[in-house]
Amino acid sequence: MNISSGKVPKAQKVVLYGVEGIGKSTFASQFPNPLFIDTEDSTLHMNVQRFDKPTSWTMLLQQVEFVKQNKPCQTLVIDTIDWAEEICKRHLMAQGKWTDSSNDYGAKYIALSKEFGNLLNKLSDVIDQGIHVVVTAHAWLRKKEEPDEMGAFDRYELKLEKKTAPLVKEWADMVLFANYKMIVITDSKTNSKKATGGQRMMFTTHRPAWDAKNRMGLADELPFDYGQIAQIINEATMAISPVQTQTEQPLATEPQVNTQPVIEPDFGREAIVEVSPHIPKSIADLMQLDHVTTEEIMAVIHTGGFMPVDTPVENVPSDLWDYLVTNWSSAMNLLNTKIRAF
Repeated sequence: MNISSGKVPKAQKVVLYGVEGIGKSTFASQFPNPLFIDTEDSTLHMNVQRFDKPTSWTMLLQQVEFVKQNKPCQTLVIDTIDWAEEICKRHLMAQGKWTDSSNDYGAKYIALSKEFGNLLNKLSDVIDQGIHVVVTAHAWLRKKEEPDEMGAFDRYELKLEKKTAPLVKEWADMVLFANYKMIVITDSKTNSKKATGGQRMMFTTHRPAWDAKNRMGLADELPFDYGQIAQIINEATMAISPVQTQTEQPLATEPQVNTQPVIEPDFGREAIVEVSPHIPKSIADLMQLDHVTTEEIMAVIHTGGFMPVDTPVENVPSDLWDYLVTNWSSAMNLLNTKIRAF
């Protein structure tokens, strides 16, 4: 049994939330070699690397898994996590686990937190590969009730459901809240008040009016500038193993016999040029990622017994497409074992 001591360098899990338009995406883009999962098109004006916008929960999870397996960046950014939560809700809605009803005794929130926990576990796997993870979020004001003399007051929180927000905050090493710092000046003659200032600030420790935390001893308030935390991130980046962007070629040696089967990526299948316009974008995106043709997805529908063999693609109901999106791994298993294998 091993016992160790001292600091252990690791990639950082950062949650950055703040008011609208303060520059969360720009701040995140300054992390080392970032790659964005842009859920709301907030980076279209920025010169950054990004995946295609995820149109389903399955697609988003596949993008995270791709980063884990291929290490194409030093920082993975999900921008924003609250829009990702909406994608997750649509995923659960297709499974009948998320409804507008309030009579399910909280079952939908349990299902949501379970799915979100799965995402956070995958992001932790990315961290284990030496890749920083930055999660941005919008902020909103919620009424906070305290039993003591403070009574009720407004506080800024992550714009997430009440069972999801604590999971994200607990997962993070650093929760930074970005807002404008205003100073109220009172006129001594007229007793009128005027707000002035508006400097962009980030808050790093918990206060009654907002959520924040850090484990690095940051000052409570800092200018909203990446340079304020750059040294911490750079030190962590240098301490962890560098991301391998290319596979190093070994020196020439005597040929060795490989007794294990080698599984190569299937680059022989051509990229899809056309997808039927009758197929929703959420499933069309997954088809593009896994090189599935329109004929193959219809074969899955026919072979799976969902629709008769002669059913045209335009007659496939929307709820069946939703079902295939939420059960994409099963659909791919059917395709690879029962259709492509023959």
